[in-house]
Amino acid sequence: MSFRTLKILTIIIPPLLIGSFELIRHSVLLYHMSMETGNYLIILLTLAVSYVFSTWMFKMIEEKNHRLATEREMRAVYEERERLAKELHDNIAQTLFLLKVNLKKGKIYEASGLVNSIDANLRQAIYNLRVNPLEMISFPKRVENWLIEWSTVSGIETNVSIQITEGYFSPSEEVQLFGIIQEAFTNIRKHSEAQSAGLLLQMIPNGWEMKIEDDGKGFSKNERSLNQYGLVMLKERVEKIDAVLEISSEKNHGTKIMVKGSDK
Repeated sequence: MSFRTLKILTIIIPPLLIGSFELIRHSVLLYHMSMETGNYLIILLTLAVSYVFSTWMFKMIEEKNHRLATEREMRAVYEERERLAKELHDNIAQTLFLLKVNLKKGKIYEASGLVNSIDANLRQAIYNLRVNPLEMISFPKRVENWLIEWSTVSGIETNVSIQITEGYFSPSEEVQLFGIIQEAFTNIRKHSEAQSAGLLLQMIPNGWEMKIEDDGKGFSKNERSLNQYGLVMLKERVEKIDAVLEISSEKNHGTKIMVKGSDK
């Protein structure tokens, strides 16, 4: 039922029912009911009609809003998949070009590293596409499964702790958070030379926080270029969920990424 139909019913039904009662009251019940009794009855009838009709109408509106919200969330998931597909295409195209150049120059070691990079990117993309957005898999479980696969591919030991109640984040927020985690751990694999990495996602007073850190080579203040380390994407995703991003790193002392958000 459309909002236009609801609007028309809102205009027509209450006055129609109450007007019909008044018509019957003055034409049929005029000699069987006192004016005072009729006044009380019309008050009770008005209350009953208003309660039943408004309850039904708001239930319909709530169902429509819920359906629209679900459709928006699903659209966000599929848009994220499209973005990942484009990113994968561009990444692999660039890597294949570099692979071809290195093979022509006889740089077998560098070419081998590029092949491993393509393999890792494909594995991550396959995982993303394999997860059906309609499946009832909890957000913590999806993150844990992805990090297990990431750890297997990268060879980096991973510690994961997720202490968030189910349903705390909306589906679109989960999409952005999952993207932040993937982007951060991809950067760790590509740049950090770390032996171990960790993820902590937990609720705190008045909000939540997510900490991602590694024991890799880190980078100095002079090297702190968001574009160089692919962290500009993290900043964009963090802004989409109205959170705050903090990045701290020292040469040979690893990198820590902190994301903090407030309660809705």
